[in-house]
Amino acid sequence: EVERLKAQTKAIRKRNYSKRRSVLDTYDTEIKQLLNNGATPAEILRWLKGVEVNIAQSTLSRWLSRNAQ
Repeated sequence: EVERLKAQTKAIRKRNYSKRRSVLDTYDTEIKQLLNNGATPAEILRWLKGVEVNIAQSTLSRWLSRNAQ
């Protein structure tokens, strides 16, 4: 019985990263539009800070490599 409960606990605590959404996904169309208009990642980062999204440059770079075009 205890082993079954421990197995349930382990399954509950296991994180599923595939269902997580980035805060940048909210601004997907705006970021892609800025890129298409020639904005650099640094300029996009400044724009994001202007809309109260404080992220690191590396976060934006990873997001762009996965989601841009």
